Amino acid sequence: MKLKSTFAMLALGLTFLFACNNEQKSEATNETAVADETAVDETEATSQEKAEITLNANDAMQFDKNEFTVSAGQTVVLTLNHTGKQPAASMGHNFVLLTQGTDMATFATAAMAAKDNDYIPADGNGVIAHTKLIGGGESDTITFTAPEKGTYDFLCSFPGHYSIMKGKFIVQ
Repeated sequence: MKLKSTFAMLALGLTFLFACNNEQKSEATNETAVADETAVDETEATSQEKAEITLNANDAMQFDKNEFTVSAGQTVVLTLNHTGKQPAASMGHNFVLLTQGTDMATFATAAMAAKDNDYIPADGNGVIAHTKLIGGGESDTITFTAPEKGTYDFLCSFPGHYSIMKGKFIVQ
């Protein structure tokens, strides 16, 4: 009888031990899940802080994208790639983000006189950010802070390009 009682107690003890151990594992798993959720939240916050944009321009006077959407105050890292072969002197491209209310045609006309400044008017009026003028096979990367909510125009200010090479920069 004592032997059966001892086995019963041992079995009960082991059951209790495994049950407690599983509860600890469950708590540890939950802590890991919470830690993983926190890591995801931090990654989302980081991606919201920085928008990386790649814009390609070619010898046919075309941007490969004509619209971008970012968040107000977000850090924007924009890379302009000239995928063509022609030099900047004959088929240069740049990216110019204009302030709201800036007339593109008026800006482009003023830009034509600014050859020595990568076709960016020296006074900088109407410009939020811009790349340098690049030729075939070249790239330029700029970093700037997205302005307040609204829709902004962007263009290539090389003479004659703005009518085709333009788009919308949407800030939410």
